[in-house]
Amino acid sequence: MIISETKISILEEIFYKNKKLSNYNNNIKLIVGLGNPEKKYDETYHNIGFMFVDNLAKKQNIKINKKECKSLIGEFSITKEQSVVDSHTGKIETKSATKKIIIAKPQTYMNLSGEAVVLLMKKYKIKEDEILIVLDDIDLDIGTYRYRERGSAGTHNGLRNIVKMLKSENFKRIRIGIGKDEKIDIANYVLLKISHENKEKINEAIERSIDHLMTLL
Repeated sequence: MIISETKISILEEIFYKNKKLSNYNNNIKLIVGLGNPEKKYDETYHNIGFMFVDNLAKKQNIKINKKECKSLIGEFSITKEQSVVDSHTGKIETKSATKKIIIAKPQTYMNLSGEAVVLLMKKYKIKEDEILIVLDDIDLDIGTYRYRERGSAGTHNGLRNIVKMLKSENFKRIRIGIGKDEKIDIANYVLLKISHENKEKINEAIERSIDHLMTLL
């Protein structure tokens, strides 16, 4: 069972990592990491979605360099075992099933992320509930992350634009905590380079959230 809207504990991480899924209940086919495309935005708090996708691509040994749908994209395949009931004998058989996963980094800038998501949906015939969006969250502590099946956009402009373009909140999301500095305006804080002291915690949260994602595919 996937726990919605929660900070992931060590015990839950072990559960997710070792759990064998018998089918594709979550059916994720498109993973979109949010960020801004220019070099000057690399390693900023607002580009954690890009960092997540880059790390995932590295783990899958693929490149994200194909330009289409106002995005840079890559793809990989997942093969898992499915339990199928034979309609004649009633016996449960185990079969392998493979599906393709598209991963993308919109090049529209954060506030227009929805444009890229809509184009990708149309091209690859992907439904809303087959999408996972990865983004930064100022309301979560540094080093934590949260997975949700659906929900409101909150204050995040990229997520707001996606909701607006899709006219729906029925898509999955992983929010990675970046905390906030009360002395700095939020709009300025998210565009700062990730501090040395926070970088390790954020990288660890990205690694844990990728491990969690792999149990959902």
